[in-house]
Amino acid sequence: MTKHEEEKEAEKNIFKELFGWIIYILIVVGLTYLILTYVGQRTRVSGHSMETTLSNGDNLIVDKLSYRFRDPKRFDIIVFPYKYEENTYYIKRIIGLPGETVQVADGCAYIDGELLESDIYGSETMDDAGIADTPITLGEEEYFVLGDNRNHSSDSRDPSVGILTRDDLLGKAWIRIYPFDHMGVIKHE
Repeated sequence: MTKHEEEKEAEKNIFKELFGWIIYILIVVGLTYLILTYVGQRTRVSGHSMETTLSNGDNLIVDKLSYRFRDPKRFDIIVFPYKYEENTYYIKRIIGLPGETVQVADGCAYIDGELLESDIYGSETMDDAGIADTPITLGEEEYFVLGDNRNHSSDSRDPSVGILTRDDLLGKAWIRIYPFDHMGVIKHE
């Protein structure tokens, strides 16, 4: 093989290697896009409305896939966009499910006229019932949400948040990835 042929062969190998890397990078970028669009999304907790379950500064991965295959359940921690501010997401806990009647009376949540005794997340009596001071019957695919830190939360009691529909739900809080000493799967029940 002549020196010229060796140079051509080396050049060909470099282009092959470069083409392989470009394909590899495109696949990684494409998979990352698909995962972030349809499977999960990173979000950061800002504020104290979900304490003690979640704290200000916690970083979470939101599961955007599971609600495509199953219905949200009571006490799921969900993420949804705030309708009055672009790129702002709220994190709350589902309390009322479709078809139920929700009311906040005497500082407690009632479902279909019965005290929601299994609500171990809101440990304080609610000072303000907001729009839930009278019974609210949820329609098909409507949800009533509350923050765990009930007296420091803008949630379904507040008209600016109100009742959520299933289409409003971005996904379910899944894993806390930061701070590292609290890293792990988020327990919903």
